[in-house]
Amino acid sequence: QVQLVESGGGVVQPGGSLRLSCAVSGAFFRLKAMAWYRQDPGNQRQPVASISTAGRTTYAGSVKGRFTISRDNAKNTLYLQMNSLEYEDTAVYYCNTPDIQWQWGQGTQVTVSS
Repeated sequence: QVQLVESGGGVVQPGGSLRLSCAVSGAFFRLKAMAWYRQDPGNQRQPVASISTAGRTTYAGSVKGRFTISRDNAKNTLYLQMNSLEYEDTAVYYCNTPDIQWQWGQGTQVTVSS
């Protein structure tokens, strides 16, 4: 069974940075495209960024130029570097495949607050 464990969230001031990690176990990670999603209260979970097996990336318009998705296949880990954080980035962040093949992990809370 595939397990997703997100970490790295926290409280940060506007303009700050965080790096999220997603450890994937039980799957052939290197053979899977991956994505980050986020959900804030009252809204649906939405995709933020994705990365193909070849390393090609896509981003939601609201985070383009500020967030960077990457992967380390040797460590079965997905990353999301978040810079220039804004209040609107406050959410619980999750990882999964772009077509949501796996059960969701617990997510990691990111709070942007002054």
